Amino acid sequence: MTRKLPQFLRLQVGQRADFRCEYCLIHEDDSFLPFQVDHIIATKHGGGDEFENLAYACPHCNQFKGTDLVTFLKTYQDLVSIFHPRLHIWTDHFRVERGEIIPLTRIGEATAKLLNLNTPERIMLRQILTESGSYP
Repeated sequence: MTRKLPQFLRLQVGQRADFRCEYCLIHEDDSFLPFQVDHIIATKHGGGDEFENLAYACPHCNQFKGTDLVTFLKTYQDLVSIFHPRLHIWTDHFRVERGEIIPLTRIGEATAKLLNLNTPERIMLRQILTESGSYP
């Protein structure tokens, strides 16, 4: 069952993120689809609707993230947490180079993999937005 968050809370989450996806940094104005409020820790894992558990996410990142908190990297024993917007600093884990989001840490690597951050279409969009001055 999907719960609807109050509009004022959705607005606060968007304002805190400057209306950018907290995972890939795309601005909502540069998306054809409205952004979503993501439960960083999904309700099925005990996360609630508290402001600190909510992140602003583009539909692509939110779809790929789902309720996941971790992913496997190289083997099934190599379980790594993904980026947590309230606990981690984006620039500690990623940098952008010619539209590609380059992981700098294992958390960055896990996040880039799970959220499919570097599909050709997403890289191309970030390149175009960078050239126009609207990314990041």
